[in-house]
Amino acid sequence: MPTVVHRKTLVAIAVLVLALLVPGHASAAPPPALPKGPVGWDTYRTMSALAQLRPGAQLKQFSSFDRTGNNDDGFNGTYSCLRQDDDGCVIAESLAPGEISSIWFTYASNSVAPIGRITVELDGRTVLSGSLQDIVDGKRGAPFVWPLVGNSADTMGGAVIKVPMPYTHSMRVTTEHNPHFYHVAYRQFADATGVRTFDPTDKATDVLQRLRGYGVRDPKPAAPGARTQHTAVALAPGAAVTLPVNGPGRIDQLALRLPQVVAAPAVYDDGRAFAQGGSSFAASISPANEGVRITRRYDAGIAQQRASVTVDGRQAGEWDSGAAAPGGSWAEQTIDVPAAFTAHRSSVRIASTFVSSALDVNEFRYEIHSKIGGEWVRTDIMDVGPNHPSDEAVHGYRITGQTWAGLQNFRYATDAGQVAASDAVLDGLRLRITFDGQTTVDAPVGEFFGSGLGKYASRTLLHSIDTTEDGAFTSWWPMPYRQRAVVELVNTSQVPVGAGDLAVTAAPDGSVSNGLTRGELGYFHATQHRGDTVTGQDWNFLNTQGRGLFYGVTTSMRGHIPPGPVHQMNFLEGDERVYPDGTASPIEYGTGSEDFYESGWYFQDARDGGVEGVPYAMPQAGLVSHENGTDGCQYVCLNAYRLMIGDAVPFGAGVEFDIEHGNRSQMPADYSSTAYWYGQAQPSLKRSDVIDLADDGSRLDHGYSAPGETRTALTSTFEGKADRAPVDGTVATTTGTVTFTARVDQGNQGVRLRRLSDQSKAFQHAAVFVDGQPAGEWYQPLGNTYSRWLEDSFDLPPALTAGRSSVEVRLEPVVGAPAWSGARYSVFSHTLTPPAD
Repeated sequence: MPTVVHRKTLVAIAVLVLALLVPGHASAAPPPALPKGPVGWDTYRTMSALAQLRPGAQLKQFSSFDRTGNNDDGFNGTYSCLRQDDDGCVIAESLAPGEISSIWFTYASNSVAPIGRITVELDGRTVLSGSLQDIVDGKRGAPFVWPLVGNSADTMGGAVIKVPMPYTHSMRVTTEHNPHFYHVAYRQFADATGVRTFDPTDKATDVLQRLRGYGVRDPKPAAPGARTQHTAVALAPGAAVTLPVNGPGRIDQLALRLPQVVAAPAVYDDGRAFAQGGSSFAASISPANEGVRITRRYDAGIAQQRASVTVDGRQAGEWDSGAAAPGGSWAEQTIDVPAAFTAHRSSVRIASTFVSSALDVNEFRYEIHSKIGGEWVRTDIMDVGPNHPSDEAVHGYRITGQTWAGLQNFRYATDAGQVAASDAVLDGLRLRITFDGQTTVDAPVGEFFGSGLGKYASRTLLHSIDTTEDGAFTSWWPMPYRQRAVVELVNTSQVPVGAGDLAVTAAPDGSVSNGLTRGELGYFHATQHRGDTVTGQDWNFLNTQGRGLFYGVTTSMRGHIPPGPVHQMNFLEGDERVYPDGTASPIEYGTGSEDFYESGWYFQDARDGGVEGVPYAMPQAGLVSHENGTDGCQYVCLNAYRLMIGDAVPFGAGVEFDIEHGNRSQMPADYSSTAYWYGQAQPSLKRSDVIDLADDGSRLDHGYSAPGETRTALTSTFEGKADRAPVDGTVATTTGTVTFTARVDQGNQGVRLRRLSDQSKAFQHAAVFVDGQPAGEWYQPLGNTYSRWLEDSFDLPPALTAGRSSVEVRLEPVVGAPAWSGARYSVFSHTLTPPAD
């Protein structure tokens, strides 16, 4: 491969200085940079700003996907290295301002140790280097600790690094050995304004504390003036209840309680047991508590389990299981601790000490509720077991006299009729929210809150389901509105809903009205799609127009693969592909469905016999549930979620987000998905010109020049959904300077160039100039000799384009790089102000 030339020019500074010297700009302040959204740790510190759109950023991804479009996405490591150099396997590289947002690997289902060392270089400096296994195990120390990193126990087969790492002009990620399966998602910015290179010495303890409360506490800062309104939920089939909220402001929390809905009985969980000994852990509680409730999940197949319970050393009660349940069964017990033990405290230490048992005392999960205003509110979760070492460590969990540790798959003793009625309510009770007269949320309450197959415990950063008695369905998505929001529950099921309660917490905020009017903020959307998969067609999470930001999805996959030679989870062989703004090439191309949900090997628990389909929960990804025929599922059903907080997908003129169902979408299934996103109907990215290099008239009209170029015919395909549809075209290649003049919207706030090219040669690289001023480096490490057509984009900052109706673009291919190729340049103008109707 050719040597990559790293330029040390501080492009952002040069652009700003030179822009001020251009006639007509000498006395004017430079135009503001396009909004990038939160950068670095602000990604998690300012989550109330999720609705802020990001026209100044593009999401891009490197991954090991099979360039032929088939299923060798990493099994042989064929496509896993962009190139090999003296440091190892280069898996990601960029020469523009940006941020590494998310890194995922899998190798073996229990280890990424064979990958060896990982090295992350930003702006020419190494900010992370060491054993990948040690890093995802948390041995590096903050900020590289759980849940900003996770290993195969945390994710059931994967490994993740979610630390946001911004840089001003360059990044490179290298692994010592071929990593086989990997994704690196990164953001690319139009300029470096507001970007500071990642500092690995910043431990970001406030961010870690916030993320460790996922599924329990609102990750957003408290909103001044927030007020909660309640309405009773008692709905006959076909009936509805509404709760209006007046603004301007934003909804900060939804909490729904449905006492008649019972938890789904089938649960996978890992745990531990002790005999002559005990266990203890620290639990978070509310200082405003009027008492604390401790709920313990245990295996009721062991008889006469007795253990004394203390809170901060004071006797608070006793676990006493009684007679054994036949055949192994889940059960729960609770102990209510009086306020005299807990008032005004933010944490307590809970200890259980063995008294007696037919065998031992076991524990799988503890849920802690604080009584606030007469209502039980969950304030902590302590998930015990070898698959939760990080959770145990954070809670200071200790056990003595351990007799067993492992995974169990049991059922609660729940009436089947109640479960069926509960599932019908969760599927048929729809949440609809209308903001300023437009309904943008319409989804079943189960899937909206994270669980589409029944009432299973869902624990994500922005929504959760508490499966304890009368536990709440909670959402913390911020939902801005200019004047009015109406929250509605509509019972489309055949089951009457009674004795429920809906609580809506909203905060006044005058700034959101202007932000929504100007198109800088998006309205919150939850878009559901359900149906049978179609052979040869990818499943669509979202296909919409306008401007926006895609943040994630909850998916319910009901497989239709009967027992036989094909694995019944083979629908997981599907890859996600994302197409923003009408691009023909996906900006994200995954390696498998469980990989998209940041797991590995069909969600495999390698510590307990390689069991597949084992649920797990991390702040931004997880498997909520796994059902089979015993649970009313025909074959195998899975419910998973993926949130994309740092690696959200910005779009200015629409987005299509798809996922295959099996290799090339060949596996039959019933899919349902609810996509979470922010947007507005008006586009913010408008095509203002096209330079078609196959058209001599277009060349002449744009003053196109490329001395020494060669024009050749190309018949090939695009990657992704179009990789079986050949396209004819003409490609111009050159190692000389390319120049053309492009029309832009005079009111633009930045310009995006989109190039159609031949990517048969990787590492194409050119310096970009606008009206003679440096605009950065257009560097494309990707290559594909099978699907050769590629559309990729480069943003020009508003400092170089604002106020102009045309610009001269000059591309200077870098010496030593492959010839620069192009078949067409499309020119798009960014406009934040909504166009007139």
